[in-house]
Formats: sequence, structure tokens, C-alpha cells
Amino acid sequence: MRLSGRLYDSGQAAEIEIANGRVVRITAVESGAGRQPDIERWPWISPGLIDIQVNGYGGVEFSSARLTEDKVAGVVQSLHPFGVTRICPTVTTEGVEVLTHAVSTIASLCDRSAAWSRRMPGIHLEGPYITSEEGARGAHPKRHCRPPDWDEFQRLQEAARGWIRILTLSPEFDGCVGFIQKACAGGVIVAIGHTSASPDQIRAAVDAGARLSTHLGNGSHPTFHRFRNYLWPQLAEDRLWASLIADGHHLPPDMVKVFVRAKTPQRCILVSDLSGQAGQAPGRYASPFCDVEILPDGKLVVAGQREIMAGASSPASVGVCNLMRFAGVDLPTAFQMAVHNPAALLGLPTQSIAEGSPADLIQFDLPPSEPAAFSAGLQVRCTLADGEVVWGSPWQAN
Repeated sequence: MRLSGRLYDSGQAAEIEIANGRVVRITAVESGAGRQPDIERWPWISPGLIDIQVNGYGGVEFSSARLTEDKVAGVVQSLHPFGVTRICPTVTTEGVEVLTHAVSTIASLCDRSAAWSRRMPGIHLEGPYITSEEGARGAHPKRHCRPPDWDEFQRLQEAARGWIRILTLSPEFDGCVGFIQKACAGGVIVAIGHTSASPDQIRAAVDAGARLSTHLGNGSHPTFHRFRNYLWPQLAEDRLWASLIADGHHLPPDMVKVFVRAKTPQRCILVSDLSGQAGQAPGRYASPFCDVEILPDGKLVVAGQREIMAGASSPASVGVCNLMRFAGVDLPTAFQMAVHNPAALLGLPTQSIAEGSPADLIQFDLPPSEPAAFSAGLQVRCTLADGEVVWGSPWQAN
């Protein structure tokens, strides 16, 4: 198989040959030479996007007692048109029976084959150990928000057969430091989110091993003290990665720009926070947690109001373009936050386009530069996973 395009990190036009799931040859093409001199019209080629926070898609919630392996596989495949090749299925706050079923079902698909385990390098458990306070808990059901319980988490990890890689919790509870230390010792990436913690509790959590701020700036109270709050210490803490939702609804553009400047692109991770209702038409929908509403502009909220979000409806391909527009970063920097940084957090091999590298690739066009068009996201022509076309048709120069 052969792909033609401009490499996302250098702009170099190239022909990429793929065999047995890997890139076997990259041949540079110079403008004006050979068959296709109009290089500026060639599509771009990059590694596939890695999204560490996907709650579901197309009517499928991962946090469901009715979750099946086929439904999990369907969500993974539904994201291929958006250039997403790897996700961390995200299971959110629920009763222990539902959580056990959900993580066990996802783990069964991960264990089915090496291909599926590559597509899902780990489960993200967001909750249930989060604040129960209004606003900060977001759409998580209050009745299931609870303090960390090490024995319960161990049972969940056993049900997941070790596939829980990220755990988002609030460090506001007594005993959190010890819990975080044990989780980190077991190889779990502990993240801070949906919290009412004090600055001292945030710092103690990081000292104990917390490494990530989950969707920083969201899952927070509508108002809080101007400087004694949980936001500033997370922004200031160099040991914390920060995941950001850049859908244009969760964070205003100026806040995205400030966060990227404060944390630096080297410590930011783009996430979608896709809801199980994403991909559906505007309207009101029932979910396992509460009724939600997709507004005409794509904003996804708890039904009956307009402020509390219930996940997102825009995939990571939209976030890449919004990062460029909101934060003023270039294409390679946006892909650093959407591909390289999540891979580094998860301990995955460096994602690159090089001879011998796995052929998890996307071929895409950038949308027109007008803000409305640019926010439509990457226009993906094809997506390859393990060297196989899983969506679209590869473009080749004549």
C-alpha cells in the first residue's frame, strides 16, 4: 500500500509505502519534480489520534449494565472517521455492580487480541471517588459519589484484569494520600478531577504521585475564591500533565490559550470527553445518569439548564483544529498534544512516521481558515490501524 501526502511535522511531501502493518519506505518528493508538482494541494499524513477520555459514542455509554464487547468495539470503530486510532474507554461514577460489569466487559475485548489491546491501551476510571458538591461533580450522579475505598478499587482492578490505567479522583477526602500512593505503586496513573480539594490537598496529592489534571477547568464550581482554589496549584505544578477539552464549549478560547501557555504544550493533552450521546442529532436523550440535551450548536448539557456540561459531542479531530485556532499553535504542536503527549503519559512507544514504525496513520486535509469552517475539524480522508485501512480511501499521487 502507498500513501502520498505532506508529513505533519515537517511539511515534506512524501510517498509512504506500507507492508505487514509497518512503514517500510519513505520517499521524499520535491515540488516540481515527478508526477505531482502541486504539493500544496496534497493532504497531510500524521500518526493516528490518541484520546484518553472517551465515555462512549452513538448512544453507547461505557458506564452501563448493558454494555457488551460488540458495543465497545463499535465505539472504537465509530471514531475511525475522525482519525482516532486509540482510546482509553472511560467508565464514570456508578454503583459497584455497574462499574464491575463495565470494566470487565472492556477488559474482555482488550484480552481478545493484540490488535484490540493496541486500540485500547487502558481503561480510564473517572470516579466514583469524586466530590458530591454541585457543579464540581458535573453530571456524575450524586448518590454514587464517594470517598476512595482501596478494597473496592482492588476488586474493580481485578474485574478489569489490570486494565485500569488511569483513575480520576478528588484528593479532598481523608486517607487520599495513602490511596494515591498505593494506586501509583500498582502502575495506575492517578489524575485529579471533579474536586473540592484545597490547594494543600492538591499539593499533597501530587507529592503522593498524582500525575494528571483531568479536563482542567471543567468539573469545577461555577464560582470559587479568586486565589485560594484548586485551579491555580494545578496550573502551577510542573509535575502535572493537564488534559484539555477544546471543543469550544467546555473552555472559552482565551482560557485554552492561557492554559496551554501556563502548562506549555509539552504538558498538555487534548481529550474529547465524548459522551455516549455524541454523534446523535440535537435533542433530549436519556442516559444512565440523567437526561441530557444536545443543543443545536453541539453543546451537550444536563437537560433543563445550559451551564452544567454532560460530556462533549465533538471528537478529537475538532479539538486539534481548535487548539491551533484558540492557542495559536502550529500543526506539529497540536499533534504533540493530541498524539505524542498521551502516548508518553501512558508509556507507549514514541508515535512517529519513520521506516519501521507501526502504520497507525491518518491522511487528512485542513479545513478552510475561516473560524466557522476551521472548527469543523480535520477532514479525514482515510485512517489506517496496524497498516490496514479501517476507514476511507487512501489518496495516492498519479
